[in-house]
Amino acid sequence: MTTAEVFSIANTMAMPMWLLMIILPKWKVTRFLIDYRVVPILLSLFYGYYMTVHLQTGAGLDFGSLSSVMSLFTLENAVMAGWVHYLAFDLLVGMWMLNQNQKLGIHQLLMVPCLLATFILGPVGFLLFMLMRTFKISR
Repeated sequence: MTTAEVFSIANTMAMPMWLLMIILPKWKVTRFLIDYRVVPILLSLFYGYYMTVHLQTGAGLDFGSLSSVMSLFTLENAVMAGWVHYLAFDLLVGMWMLNQNQKLGIHQLLMVPCLLATFILGPVGFLLFMLMRTFKISR
């Protein structure tokens, strides 16, 4: 399987999960996938594989400078691992937000922008949720 095919598979795994979390967050299938972190676990397997392949080439992981990180992200296996890392962790943050919201009770329509922003902009969606959470708790 090529890296491009795995890229497509990883994206195809993440997208339906985001749609379920946004549209049907309380559905038993969605809750099962969230509770057992099924998609992030599968993505983590891809990540582990691509990190192993990258490290076996003798290329290291130098995060000590911007130029080192830029160089790292010119290598196909490292870019693939990085992309899957984003997919998995953004999903985990979205799942955490939904779990938190079970206690908070923020209306689902207000959660949609948080989840969409987390899907597209990662930390911005997390920040938006944290602001809503803070407002909700302080009321």
